[in-house]
Amino acid sequence: MPCWYEGPLAAFDTETTGVDVEEDRIVSAALVVQDGSGMRPRATRWLVNPGIPVPPGATEIHGLTDLHLQRNGRWPAPVVEEIAKALAEQCAAGRPLVVMNAPFDLTLLDRELQRHRASSLERYLGDTSLRVLDPRVLDKHLDRYRKGRRTLTDLCSQYEVVLDGAHDAAADAAASLEVVRAIGRRFSARLERLTASELHSLQTGWHAAQARGLQAWFARQGTPEAVDQSWPLRPRPALSAAA
Repeated sequence: MPCWYEGPLAAFDTETTGVDVEEDRIVSAALVVQDGSGMRPRATRWLVNPGIPVPPGATEIHGLTDLHLQRNGRWPAPVVEEIAKALAEQCAAGRPLVVMNAPFDLTLLDRELQRHRASSLERYLGDTSLRVLDPRVLDKHLDRYRKGRRTLTDLCSQYEVVLDGAHDAAADAAASLEVVRAIGRRFSARLERLTASELHSLQTGWHAAQARGLQAWFARQGTPEAVDQSWPLRPRPALSAAA
């Protein structure tokens, strides 16, 4: 039986109106499924009319304009439900889910489900557990002393993965999947005996440690920004008490 990084994997990615997981919206998403290393991947794509204006800065990144989304995008409610069901199906099938910077994409999806379906990602998963592989967390832990940025583009360069069409959800998901396979091979001595479930649990602690390190760096710089240690999904903010 092949180890996890040579076996079946699925990868998920979104493009959005911004970087605030509580307020911003999904404008496109993709799920890429590969049954084994070297096999042809299958991609499912979604295009969403978010119902709010897309800031010019976001359009500059992913190229999706208000006009294009209004003409070609679907209303969010059915789309986010389809996405949640598709992710739950992959988890139920036993495929680990690759998500670059998972707390962003998965939390944003959860908030969209709350907004449009009065539901949650957890509800769609039911009794199925997430087994997430986050290339950013894995790389930062396994090669922690390497200098430089760790965006998807940087990781693709580091692990010699072709990224054709950056900031297209399907292209980014496919590249993330290949980066995870490349990380597994490069650090096979440390990873091949671990299961995806064990790695999921380990990444929870690794991400928390990485967040604490970033928080300490912010403190030294006099920056008040708070770093959330939750992974792979941030908890929903507590409701404010009624006045």
